[in-house]
Amino acid sequence: MRRILKRRELVEDEWRYLGEAGAAAAGGVAASEGTAVAQSELLVVPFAEFRTNIARWRSYSGPLGVRLSPVDKVEDLADDVQRLALIAVEFPSAGEGRGYTQGRLLRARLKFNGELRAVGAGVKQDLLFLMLRCGFDAFELAPGQNTDEAVQALARYSVAYQPGEPAPSIQLQRFSAQAAQSP
Repeated sequence: MRRILKRRELVEDEWRYLGEAGAAAAGGVAASEGTAVAQSELLVVPFAEFRTNIARWRSYSGPLGVRLSPVDKVEDLADDVQRLALIAVEFPSAGEGRGYTQGRLLRARLKFNGELRAVGAGVKQDLLFLMLRCGFDAFELAPGQNTDEAVQALARYSVAYQPGEPAPSIQLQRFSAQAAQSP
């Protein structure tokens, strides 16, 4: 089973991606085994599949997630964002920055309250703090990344100079710092 960094802890991933062994196929059948799958499975489908078969996925009774690529528009999820339990945003390389914007838009503009997960080869330990500042709360690390060092990377910074999601504004941070220094 896949392990992810979620809320600053390393945990087993309960979610399955469409097409993985044991995951539901579009017809409600396990992709590799050909057996029926309960509608309660935690399932992540690609955004293109979600849009193509939107009626089928809106009627899916289990927890549902969508995987966004950098070219997908988050605004297209506006009608369904509150029904989704997870949105996985792809970072295909460390230099691909559109995922940061997607995360920020999902949290600030669309008010997404579910799990926001960063996935892909661009999820590196030195970028986790920046992703966290954009609203991501779960990370599927790139292959070869040291999970212990990734947990430490999240604790490396305690103060941010610019407001972000869901951190307080710079003014509140300064006020809190002044209050802590006062006798």
